[in-house]
Amino acid sequence: MMVLYSGTTCPFSQRCRLVLFEKGMDFEVRDVDLFNKPEDISTMNPYGQVPILVERELILYESNIINEYIDERFPHPQLMPADPLMRARARLMLFNFEKELFVHVHTLESERNKANDKNHDKARAEIRDRLTTLAPLFLKNKYMLGDEFSMLDVAIAPLLWRLDHYGIELSKTAAPLMKYAERIFSRPAYIEALTPSEKVMRR
Repeated sequence: MMVLYSGTTCPFSQRCRLVLFEKGMDFEVRDVDLFNKPEDISTMNPYGQVPILVERELILYESNIINEYIDERFPHPQLMPADPLMRARARLMLFNFEKELFVHVHTLESERNKANDKNHDKARAEIRDRLTTLAPLFLKNKYMLGDEFSMLDVAIAPLLWRLDHYGIELSKTAAPLMKYAERIFSRPAYIEALTPSEKVMRR
């Protein structure tokens, strides 16, 4: 059985929980206290971070790598495009999300207890501006890649869920993006994958 070591408030762990619930498979989630991590976390991941997926001798870390493995191991429903060209484009978009959005999420998460308002304000502004540029896509698309829920939606969902929590306000021009977010949030697997700590992050 797969075991996922997951932070109850960690947006990257939430991605992996969501994929596991979407697949509807047998797995175990082990909650990790992010402020008092057990020693075996650093043994399994030299960077000392969650999520970590363990299946027999295999140990994986980094949410996008974990999720692609799960998707290939349990192909229904398929979350990465079957076509190599579209799959490459999806991987590029996932990479762009990390560089343009989640690098700022790291700032908001890792410096949460530091009095570093200037860095936080900059991170919020960068996220707000990047998300606003995505909004027009959802005037015609149900999900990132069209009508089908995919790994791109999995990747961005934890950020959209945490906008209130991070103090990020989007303008009215981002309304299509927020309607898209509600479509994800209403998925049964999304609701199941939320931890009690995450449920209270959103008003």
